[in-house]
Formats: sequence, structure tokens, C-alpha cells
Amino acid sequence: MTRRLSYAVPLEWEGAAVKDFAKKRLGFSAHVLAQQKRAEGGILLNGVPVFTTALLKAGDMLSFCLPLLEGTYPPEKLPFSVLFETEDFLVVHKPAGMPVHPSPGHDRDSLLNGAAYYYQAKGALCPLLCPLYRLDRDTSGAIALGKHTLAVSGTALEKTYFALCQGTLSGRGTIDVPIGLEEGSKIKRQCGSGQRAVTHWEALESGGGHTLLAVRLETGRTHQIRAHFSYMGYPLAGDDLYGGSQALIGRQALHCGVLHMKSAALDMDRTFAAGFPPDMKEAFPWLPEVGGIIKSEKGRCKCQPA
Repeated sequence: MTRRLSYAVPLEWEGAAVKDFAKKRLGFSAHVLAQQKRAEGGILLNGVPVFTTALLKAGDMLSFCLPLLEGTYPPEKLPFSVLFETEDFLVVHKPAGMPVHPSPGHDRDSLLNGAAYYYQAKGALCPLLCPLYRLDRDTSGAIALGKHTLAVSGTALEKTYFALCQGTLSGRGTIDVPIGLEEGSKIKRQCGSGQRAVTHWEALESGGGHTLLAVRLETGRTHQIRAHFSYMGYPLAGDDLYGGSQALIGRQALHCGVLHMKSAALDMDRTFAAGFPPDMKEAFPWLPEVGGIIKSEKGRCKCQPA
């Protein structure tokens, strides 16, 4: 099963090579372009197979054949909600307690198992979905799954996480502290050594000795938000691995609430919001609605250094 994409060449790209149009105009990675070169009929110019060095004329029709990812996972009926779906993407709201991928001990309770059941239940062929990023098992929120390599590697993402930290913070700032695996542990991270990790944050509201933070990541280290705020002396509520109390909530109070996806090749430029889940709203009844945060002036925070 394949997905064919076609584009009319605009005047400003007259004389450009196919590979330059694909990379610079459409955002194809070298890997995706190489995949098209290997596929039979992968790159067609006005219906004729061409090399990537072929030159374009205004008005030409250029098309690419993108095979959908093959394979599937054992289907399992699991609770998650679909935020959006196209031929290229499935965007869902993942609940806390659900891993993204199957793993030992979680062979059938992952998001990918649930997605396989979602397609089976509606009688549709299930592509092998590939997450564009990962969320920890106990982190809730929006996550995008791609149906082919261009969707996975050719989409620009901007995510805003909402975290409830212990203590009262105000203003905004940046944490630029390396993170590495803690000695003697296979899971826990420690700050001060390892790979560079940069976290931008902004305080939105406070209540009951906790602060709601909007957080954006410049890097994507494992447990980055959890480790950074613990290092700063403000562990996330519920995160007992990093010093947080479970008096109010039994898992880290971390939620991927806003996702912006952009891809010129796939005509994608949309923002998705995932509301706070029930356990966070019950533990922190003063939380605003995610939609209200997005619309408010401080909800449009850039989370950049002060």
C-alpha cells in the first residue's frame, strides 16, 4: 500500500533540480529521497520516471510514491482519544499509565497495540504507525503517529508541556544543565554530567503550594523535564523517582498539552490541544482549561530565556 503525492512546480522553481525542490521546498530528508529513488515509479515528472538531477519547468507535475510503513502490533482495546487523522498522521491523546511502544511486561497494553485495535474495529487496514516522538508511560497528552517515512521525518514539531511542580515559581527562565544516567541505575537520570540538556519554562499560575509551568524543550533527553526541575529544587508533584510527593497524585504531573505540526510536503500546519486528564484536574482543581491557556496572553508564552 502506498501514498502518492503530486505537486505542480511553481514559477520560482523553474530550472531547479528535482532533489533541490524535494529537499528545500518540500522538506524531504536525504533518507526519504533515497527511498523514492529505489522504489519503482518512486519519482515521476509529468508521469515519466526521472532521476533526482532532472531539471524542472514551471507547471510540471512532480510526484512521489511513499510506501506506507508495513507490519502491525497485536490489537488490544485500550482507552485513548483520537484528536485528528489523515492519510499521513494519527494524532491521539494518550492517557497516563500507557507506554507508547510494546516492551517486556507491556506486550499488549501500549498505545501502538491500541491503535491496531482502533483500525481493526472500524474495518480498516492498519498501517505500521511510528511515533514522531515519545512520551513516558506516566506522562499524558498529545502524541503524533506517522504512517510513512516522510510523515515521521519531514514534520516540524513544537510541543508545549504543562507541569505541576512543588513550590512557588514566577516569571520564566532556562535550565541549561547536562543530563546523564545516574550511576548504578538503569532508569534514573542525574544532572551535572552527560549530554547537554536545555529546558525553557514559564510560570502560569500557582495554587496550594504548587506552580503550573509551560515548558518547551530545546533538547530531548530522557526524563529531561523531571530531572531538571528536581535539580532546581522544584520536583514535579507525584514524581517519587525524582523527589516529588504522591500525596495529591500518583504519577508525575506532566502533560503534553499543545502540539503544533508543520509539513509543506503534506500540507500540514495545525495546532492540537489535549485537555488536562481527570487525575490532574482532581488533584489540582484550580487548573485552567488548556484551551484558555492557549488563548490567553501568557498562554502564548515562547518559553525563551528571560
